[in-house]
Amino acid sequence: MSHSTDHNTTPGSGATVFIAASETDSNLYYATKFIAPDPFIYLEVKGERLMIMSDLEVDRARHQATVDRVVSYSELERRAKSQGIKDPGNIDVIHLVLQDAGVHDILVPPTFPFLHAQRLQELGYRLRTKRDPFYESRVVKSAEEVRHIEAAQRATEQAVAAAHESLRRAEIRDHVLWLDGEVLTSERVKKLINVALMECDCVAQHTIVAGGEQACDPHNEGSGPLPAHRSIIFDVFPRSADSRYFADMSRTVVRGRPSPELTKLYQTVKDAQEEAITKIRDGADGAVIHQGICDRFEKAGYKTGVVNGRMQGYFHGTGHGVGLDIHEAPRISRTGSLLQEGHVVTVEPGLYYPGLGAVRIEDMVLVTKDGCRNLTNYPKVFELGRRKPAEDSGGLINFAYSVRKVN
Repeated sequence: MSHSTDHNTTPGSGATVFIAASETDSNLYYATKFIAPDPFIYLEVKGERLMIMSDLEVDRARHQATVDRVVSYSELERRAKSQGIKDPGNIDVIHLVLQDAGVHDILVPPTFPFLHAQRLQELGYRLRTKRDPFYESRVVKSAEEVRHIEAAQRATEQAVAAAHESLRRAEIRDHVLWLDGEVLTSERVKKLINVALMECDCVAQHTIVAGGEQACDPHNEGSGPLPAHRSIIFDVFPRSADSRYFADMSRTVVRGRPSPELTKLYQTVKDAQEEAITKIRDGADGAVIHQGICDRFEKAGYKTGVVNGRMQGYFHGTGHGVGLDIHEAPRISRTGSLLQEGHVVTVEPGLYYPGLGAVRIEDMVLVTKDGCRNLTNYPKVFELGRRKPAEDSGGLINFAYSVRKVN
């Protein structure tokens, strides 16, 4: 197969072909707006968008999918058998449709099954593949898509607010957090977040609550007792069960008394993140924004490199697109691209130093012509003060109320 970077999905005289499960293939879901856990066939042929579905799913697809036509797999299978094919499979069925259309050129996604591609080539078809974004229109979000993302972000904020409230209520014993007579663990707080998300019809995806040394590994989800006086990173990125759009937010907090060095680390990241947000606008270069943060950290004395076998400093990208995938185009990184009005991106610099601690702060923003609109309402508060059991949790209640009002 040759590689294509064309912006058009289907060649003028060709077809686009998917064989995948839309539950796990976001491009296929985007094209059909139909969720299925098992693979099915989707084609774009000469301006027509059609699905070939099993008897189990054909009626549901006809009612729910946003395509031009839904064809019965069984009917095509019977037709293939009538032509002498003893045990027809997916490629035989696709071959019938493409033969009827007189098509010989096929565009497929990079994830297209190799054996199917090989069989199509044996039948004389010319195959091309296209890197993501497979559908260019996915990158620029519609007003409806932005509303879906914002709704998921409101649920994320409400769940994180509940988690932070548990830290405020916690006691400190021997540099460890305790709540209601038990050690407060990462697992316990993640469960609280995940259940709160479920109540908002969102599905948690590898929620991160990592404290102390664990936080110095950016994708460590966290485990065991949560430390006092050290930074704890919350990175929460659920998917809406209804719209299937993701949200993404990170906050770093400490319960107790952080060292002056850790407080300075937090303020450095917060200032860099807020400055980066001011640079986001239509036409801005993601690579330039990212390099600006790298330079700012270096100038402040925060070096990046391997020390004692571990990376430390700033060693990940500044941001990524968010939509039907948690990580999608565009990127704000050393390989970044130009930002465009309608992009939804994260801004999430971080610094990581074993022995000292780690800080990451992340908002989602919508790129506009002259700047950006922050889609994240949750406050950036580093030190969580102790809330005594008898105290009213008004801050949490008020924030949760504001979340519901936005929705």
